[in-house]
Amino acid sequence: MRGGILIIDYGSQYNQLIARRVRENKVYCKIVPPNITPEEISVLNPSGIILSGGPSSVYLKKGPSINERISNLGIPILGICYGMQLVAKVFGGIVKKTKKGEYGKSILYIDKKADLFSGIPKKFICWMSHGDYVSKNPRNFITLAHTDNTKHAAISDRKGKIFGVQFHPEVVHTKYGSKIISNFLFKVCECRKDWTMKSFTKFAVNDIRRTVGKGKLVLGLSGGVDSAVSAILLHKAIGRNLYCIFVDNGLMRKDEAKRVNKLFKKHFKINLISINAQNLFLSALRGVINPERKRKIIGNLFIRVFENAAKKIGGVKFLAQGTLYPDVIESKSAFGGPSAVIKSHHNVGGLPKKMGLKI
Repeated sequence: MRGGILIIDYGSQYNQLIARRVRENKVYCKIVPPNITPEEISVLNPSGIILSGGPSSVYLKKGPSINERISNLGIPILGICYGMQLVAKVFGGIVKKTKKGEYGKSILYIDKKADLFSGIPKKFICWMSHGDYVSKNPRNFITLAHTDNTKHAAISDRKGKIFGVQFHPEVVHTKYGSKIISNFLFKVCECRKDWTMKSFTKFAVNDIRRTVGKGKLVLGLSGGVDSAVSAILLHKAIGRNLYCIFVDNGLMRKDEAKRVNKLFKKHFKINLISINAQNLFLSALRGVINPERKRKIIGNLFIRVFENAAKKIGGVKFLAQGTLYPDVIESKSAFGGPSAVIKSHHNVGGLPKKMGLKI
């Protein structure tokens, strides 16, 4: 990933939003778990590192941390919320619990306009969400901004190119948040604008070909944007070795099966197998009230249907799924971060532990 941004996931529900903000600037980024080593980072050779927020506290023994040797790599760092508190702790500052948590919109006052705040007004609305705060800056760090309730709302070791912001620049509620991230990418990290949807498509197609080879693959196709985009990418990569499986589970929209068949079978000329499994799903769901239990049942049944279809096709080793980031964010951290589960979507957290096909 030479030249991109590494995002270390500390369990924030916003980590994918941070990634989106980076990619909107046409800069590639990769999300990794907090146990990544300095050696692994060196191999990836990013232009910068962003430490995400998270639900933990830096003073808890079991809280996710950062390897202190990462600071010796000479790579610019931006800590957001929990990430800023980690920066402060690692470099010798003091983090304390607030007497009163700060959540929602706050006015941010800029004390130093260089670097992160270049080209930004001296005060603007930012979004806060924290129960801890930096009470004392580490040595060689200065305060860049404050709010009425937070003395050190942004800090920096300018010489080491290490920054921290207590607020969340990735959310739309922070008025100049995108500009702040852009300043970090280009003024601090000196990134290049060379990541686009076109380059991603090329990368994804090549990655699929390397993974699947000349083997066969089945894709669960619902007709939604997530699985539809996946179907087109897969078809571009492996052609007739892709078998899309549409399962009518009795919970579909009116005429959805007809529309999916017409679009993908007749228009895109994709191998499409339609399976009527209404009785199977509705029987298994009869009398089940708990939503989480329903999603687990649906997830398990989908996999069993896909596995049975794969056996009939023969020679299938892989199952592909199209999954929107919001589903991943709510179900679990896909990158090893300690985020809490909001709900298990059937094709993420609802998958059975043992499967006959490789995802």
